[in-house]
Amino acid sequence: MLAEKDIKQIETQGLTLEEFEKQIQHFQKGFASIKLIGPATPENGIKILSEEDITRMISVFENSLSSGLLALKFVPASGAASRMFKDLYSFLEKAANTEDAEQLADNDSFVKTFFTNIEKFAFYNSLSKITVNQDDKTEWVKKLLMPDGLGYGQKPKGQLAFHKYGDSFRTPFEEHLVEAASYCTGTNGMAQVHFTVSPEHQDGFEQLLKKVRNEYQKRYGVQLKVTFSHQHKSTDTVAVDKNNEPFRNSDGSMVFRPGGHGALLENLNELDSDIVFIKNIDNVVPDHLKAETKRFKKVLAGLLVSERNKIYTYLEKLDKPEAAENNDLLKTIEAFLRKELFIQFDNDFASNEDKIVFFKKKLNRPLRVCGMVKNQGEPGGGPFIVVNGDGTISPQILESAQINLADEKQAELFSQSTHFNPVDLVCSIKDYKGKKFDLLAFRDPETGFISTKSQNGQEFKALELPGLWNGAMADWNTIFVEVPAITFNPVKTVNDLLRPEHQ
Repeated sequence: MLAEKDIKQIETQGLTLEEFEKQIQHFQKGFASIKLIGPATPENGIKILSEEDITRMISVFENSLSSGLLALKFVPASGAASRMFKDLYSFLEKAANTEDAEQLADNDSFVKTFFTNIEKFAFYNSLSKITVNQDDKTEWVKKLLMPDGLGYGQKPKGQLAFHKYGDSFRTPFEEHLVEAASYCTGTNGMAQVHFTVSPEHQDGFEQLLKKVRNEYQKRYGVQLKVTFSHQHKSTDTVAVDKNNEPFRNSDGSMVFRPGGHGALLENLNELDSDIVFIKNIDNVVPDHLKAETKRFKKVLAGLLVSERNKIYTYLEKLDKPEAAENNDLLKTIEAFLRKELFIQFDNDFASNEDKIVFFKKKLNRPLRVCGMVKNQGEPGGGPFIVVNGDGTISPQILESAQINLADEKQAELFSQSTHFNPVDLVCSIKDYKGKKFDLLAFRDPETGFISTKSQNGQEFKALELPGLWNGAMADWNTIFVEVPAITFNPVKTVNDLLRPEHQ
């Protein structure tokens, strides 16, 4: 039962009562597991490109750019970087209850690694200038994390010093600008980058942009068009207690939380570009390692454009009245769907007209080409071949939470995965007539995640929307391509910055 003030809060949140009730139902019923046919592998579902293919795809992309193709880089950059420093926060907490913080630091392998290599961090020079007692390890950590120091515990990852360049450093935000200049510059000399940020962090990003824009524009001979957006309030989801009743604050108001990166589908849906590169904020490398990243971005984009051109041609031919009589055309399109897009389906159509309706539905969808890296023990989703709601079989990116691992057969298929998803996507979001797709129409609203959280010592359940590259893109055409491991260099903890790829 909802009180009048609850209904008003739901409306203020930008939700309808129907949407709110749907969220509650997800908690009550849970989410159905996705049925795996098997992992996508180089033998079935993951393309392995030859050097000749790679050269050709780069050429396709570069020619398309010079012919007026509009490219844009989309970077999810919301949220504070506090999780990067959880081990250092833990050290401070323990140090407050001991007189020998030095011994504590020596006995903690993470903290010991941090201090042994502290001069290698790009933020070292800035930090050492403000650390008065340099023999006190707790002061170093406090000055790194707290607002009276560098304040890294409150800043987003995009604003932290990641890479050294002589006496200066670059943030991930800057590295993405440099990347965009190298493969997103159109015939108008403009490189477009869009960052999704938290409202409280936008000013910091704008100040940073103001500081560095002219330098990078001059150095790389481009105009940087940088835009920002926030996760929509209407994509927040209600939290519930153990009885699936709304979890409430001390003032009686209901608790709403950000709905995860799947909420960013709304932001992506508002962008207008021929193709969109998607890559996480922390997956960047210094200049001396960028060549391979740049090369494979162009490869993925070239493959996208090449496959998209085929799809556009097929759709234009299917629009013609004589298409139903052209059995050769229908055979060619069926082979393309099965062999290029890895879509499997029963071929028991009542007529060629029915077949054309089906082909059009499957072809006229957003398209994404996804880089896949060989498994190296990194967390994240992976490429699989799955059964869809309409009975067809196609490639999907899945998280383990979407699979029924209690089912022995499904768990075995999941364990056979050879690759994982490093969030390295290039997307086509316009149809063959040049009209933007409504991306919200191609998500699977019946997928998502439920997790347990706590607030003031009380546990509650939180709901995440279908992930941006999982359920939010479930009804897209999907192509998986193997890419080198060097193109994936995430920073999940501060000590990851000590990896050779970030030095």
